[in-house]
Amino acid sequence: MRILALDIGQTRIGVAISDPRERVASPVCVLPANEVLSNAKSWKRVLEDWEPELILSGLPYTLSGEEGPQAGRIRGVAASIGKAAGLPVEFTDERLSSQEAKRSLRESGMSERDMRGKIDMIAASVFLQAWLDARHAGER
Repeated sequence: MRILALDIGQTRIGVAISDPRERVASPVCVLPANEVLSNAKSWKRVLEDWEPELILSGLPYTLSGEEGPQAGRIRGVAASIGKAAGLPVEFTDERLSSQEAKRSLRESGMSERDMRGKIDMIAASVFLQAWLDARHAGER
């Protein structure tokens, strides 16, 4: 089953996908939030191309492990996206995924300017990979 991860921001939404065996997460793209929310052609294309069976949304937690102030908004947006796509939605902790994405891009030689527009999809792949790893660790 393919899992589509969304790093939902107010302006942009980063998208990542798992392989069918649910072992590896890969960044896909970053779309304007309004295109995803309005079910625009670009978003429909992602759904058609990857045929996910589940949406995994990152949820902002505080460093103490509680849901952050944006969590309610993210839950509502993710639920709307899932409903429009006809897909179930699950949530996972996205704490520090953006910082990890920035670190990874910096290490690959990207400038802050070059990183713009890429961080969100890398962050989505970071928390998707952590979720996949935790799921498979529980199978053993």
